[in-house]
This record gives sequence, structure tokens and C-alpha cells, in this order.
Amino acid sequence: MKRTLVILALIFAAMTAEAQQRLVYQSYMLGSDSGDTTLREIQRFKNQLKINDIQEFKRKLIDGVSTDFTYVDYGTDSVYFQMNYQDGEAYFYSYPLKTNDVEFEEVGSEKILGYNCKKYKTSINSNTIEVWMTESLGYDASPVTSRGYLKGVMVRQMINGNRVMDLKSVKKDKKDRKDKRGLIPENLGVRKTGKELNKINKDKLIVRTKIFDDNQIHFAKIEKFSGEIPFDTVLHFSWGTIILKRVNLPVLPEHYQIFAELHQRSNGDAYDRTGSVFVIPTDRKLSLSNALIDSIEVIPYQLDKNGKKYQGIRLEDDYLPVVELMRFFTPFGVNHFNDRVQIDGLEWENEAYYKMEVSELSDRLSGDVLIGAFIGNYDGGGHKVSLDLVAYPQDYDGDASKNSRWSLPLFNTCNVMEMSGQNYGRLFQTDSLTVEFDIPEGVDNLRLRYITTGHGGWGGGDEFNPKENTIIIDGEKAFTYTPWRCDCATYREFNPVSGNFWNGVSSSDLSRSGWCPGTATNPVYFDLSDLKSGHHTITVAIPQGADEGGSFSHWMVSGILVGNKK
Repeated sequence: MKRTLVILALIFAAMTAEAQQRLVYQSYMLGSDSGDTTLREIQRFKNQLKINDIQEFKRKLIDGVSTDFTYVDYGTDSVYFQMNYQDGEAYFYSYPLKTNDVEFEEVGSEKILGYNCKKYKTSINSNTIEVWMTESLGYDASPVTSRGYLKGVMVRQMINGNRVMDLKSVKKDKKDRKDKRGLIPENLGVRKTGKELNKINKDKLIVRTKIFDDNQIHFAKIEKFSGEIPFDTVLHFSWGTIILKRVNLPVLPEHYQIFAELHQRSNGDAYDRTGSVFVIPTDRKLSLSNALIDSIEVIPYQLDKNGKKYQGIRLEDDYLPVVELMRFFTPFGVNHFNDRVQIDGLEWENEAYYKMEVSELSDRLSGDVLIGAFIGNYDGGGHKVSLDLVAYPQDYDGDASKNSRWSLPLFNTCNVMEMSGQNYGRLFQTDSLTVEFDIPEGVDNLRLRYITTGHGGWGGGDEFNPKENTIIIDGEKAFTYTPWRCDCATYREFNPVSGNFWNGVSSSDLSRSGWCPGTATNPVYFDLSDLKSGHHTITVAIPQGADEGGSFSHWMVSGILVGNKK
């Protein structure tokens, strides 16, 4: 009788091994109330597996999402990982299943989910991994292939005692194969290495828009441009110190994180210069583009108590100031002057690199957009810059109609049209900067995105002396902030021709009012969530220092109201 049972069991195991099965695994966290986190399915036929995650995503997917399958062939000891993209492209890489560096230790046996199992244990990067395998089903199958081969069917995996993957069901596949050719397709796509495939996957998910590509910003006689600004053409304005491009940017769902990514190197200019990456808003009758094409005199201006004009620095009924994405400062001569000075222990960098998140300004970064970059300099060689806008998805939802971000540029005293007569922000010596604005109904979560840097490059100038910035809302003092950077010496490798003093300190090392040569200045954010819809005023007051001989201090401040539409 016992022999008969053994024979029947062997016959059943053989029949099971020939049939096609569908195994489903569920993943969850112990102690969590969220239920199943993911489901993973294995289709098995003979000595082959097809493994994929079960995704129930009924909404529109973002571009670049792949459908992934893992195929296992126990007969040839091979694993094939395949990625299929919405554009029809398919790629794969392969590796041997049984060759790996992970060693499992058999630590006992237990009955898990009704199956008699052997228990295995290993540790990877301080993570404890426990796996329970059963041989009672008569075949091999595991939803995890990256750690090699264990005999039998995986019933449970546990990582660090709380992340669990359990075998939820085993069923005979109703769609049993008739051709019996196996589960692995003859054409898996283009073969790549795992590293290459990882790069392809990231490149397809990331939305990268090239704005400028090694374009020169310098001081030169530029032929005056007139007419409508064309798409995808880099134009120079204001004696070559501004480059501008009209682009059509994709409309993205709100969950994307957007970054401005800038590369800069000297092309002949040896000095630390103010730079700005900005968008010219065209919501109103006038914008900076009118000043660039016609004259600085066509845009609104503010007079200080000394009668000086400050053109285009604040919101008016018919004008919006530029939207500053990133304020940056060039180092002293990076790349072009790397061979001029050699200092033991220092190896000069080849370029300066700046990357800043601008997600809260995404409403200004879709559709028809004018993007510019400015570096104030008087050199014929000037600088070379490359600029990308890079967007990273944080979700699979591809619905771009729900972007609720809202912004309103209030002021900007960074004089990007310096070479065309736009004055430095010297008004704070005798005046404050006041702007009237309206918050529409249905806008909340308001914040002020504020960038401030002080300038005046001598011992008594505001570049080297901390000054408190005061923000006044509707006549009431609301916030104070003192911009100061004391980490400038960190960036010495970017400043090959920075002056070196008798005491061993370099001029690029000196602390400054909110900036360092070779860095971008981070915005600060002030909470205005209590501000109601309607008419308001904002005032910026700074105790700007007095002039000294031919030298003067000035402040570059930009402020943008950001929030969400209900």
C-alpha cells in the first residue's frame, strides 16, 4: 500500500510538472493596515517561467513606462529580463540563474501556508533575508531570480522580519498552451547589459528638454533683432549678455519634479559674475521681450527719491517682471584659465555645475515659453553655458489636466538688461520696494519664493557685510531674513584665478551676502497661507550701505508668489 502511494505521488508530480500553472504572490508589510501592496504572477510550463507584476492601473500612464517580464529557463540555467515600451521598442538582458555571490544557509524546516518547507537564510547589505521553499509540488518556481537558485517552489520570503512575500494561490492555467513551444518568446528585443538597460529605462522616464547647448554669453556688438521671436532659435540680446530661446515645453502632470540644470565655463572672462536663468511671462500687455526687441524705455519703471529709474522690476497692471528660475554666480575663470596658476593640492574643475528644483513654477514651464540666461560681463570671449530642463515622475499617473500649481511674479531687481541701461538695484539706500498685487479666488497654500543677494565688492560693501531683509505684508512686518554664505572656501577648485592674499586666503573663500563664486543661491520660502483672496501689498526693506567713492552697494532680490488652484 505504501509503495502504491509513492508511485501515485510520483505520477501526480510528473503530471503536475507537465501541466501549466499560474502562481500568484502577494507582498505586504507586517503590522500594516494597507493590505496587499503588490501582486506578482508566475506562469509556469515545463522548465520555463514567465514572471511579471500584476498592475491594475486604469488611468492614463506617463510616457516611458515599460511592461516588464522575467523569463527563467531551468534547462539552460538562464534568466532573461525584458522591458517593453509604449513606443514599441523592446530590450532585454540575460544572466545565469545559478551563478551568483549570494550564499543561503539551510536553517531548518517549517510548515508554512500548508506546505512543508525548508527554511534558508542569508544577509545582503545588512538586510536579513529568510526564504521558505517546498519541494512537494514537484517543480521549481520562484518570483525572485536575482539571488540565484534554491530547489522547489518559494512559499514565503521575509526581509528584515517585516517585508513579506507569500504564495497566495496555485492554479492550473485555464489558458493551457496548445503549441507547447514554451513561454520564452523567440524575439526578446535588443540585447543590452543590465547597466545599459537601466540607463535606457531612466532616459525614457525622464523628460529632458535641451534649452541651450554650449552657447556663448559675452559682450559684443549684436545685430538688433526685430519681429516675432521664432521657436527653437537661440537669440542674443543686450550686447550679447542675454541669450533667449522660444520653446514648446510638454504639459506634465503635477507630480513631476522639475529641475533647471546648468553647465557653465569661462570662455575668456576671468571674474565672478552674476548669472540668472529666467522665464519671460507673456500674460500681460508688456514684458521684458518688448524691452529686448524695442527699448528699455517701453516697460514701466519706478523712481527712487534721488530720481533714478528702475525699469521693469515689479508687477504692474500691464506688466509682469521676469520669473527667475535660478540665480547663479560664475567662478573665477573655470576651465579657460586652468593652466594659469598651479597650487599644490588643488586640481581645478573643468566647469561649474548648478542644479535647482523649480517644480513650484511648473505653470510657467509648459507650452509656449520664452527662456533666457544672463551673465553680466564685459569680455569678448565671455562664458559658455548649457541648460536643460529635467523632469522626473513621482507617480505613474499620466493625467496632465490636474496640474493645480499657480504663480505670480511680484518683483525682480536682478538687472538682466544691464548692458541696455537697466539699473542695478540701488533703490534700497533711500527707499523700499513696494508692490501691489491681487490673489484670485480659489488659490491657497501660498508661499513667497524669495531670492536675495547683496553686492558691493569692497570691505565696506554689502557683498561682505550681513544685512537683514525685512518683508512687510499689508503694512505689517511679517518676516526677516539675513542672507549669508560662509562656506565659499568649499568651492576653491572652481576658481583658478581667484586672487590669493598674503595670509593664504583666496578671495573666492570669503563669506558673502547669500552667494559664493561658483554656486547657485537657494530660494527661501515664507509662509503666506493665511493671506486671503483680494488686494494686498508687499514691501521689501534692506539697510543698504552708503556709496564709497566710485563704488556702490546694490541688492538683487526676486519674489514670486506660489500656490495651488483649488
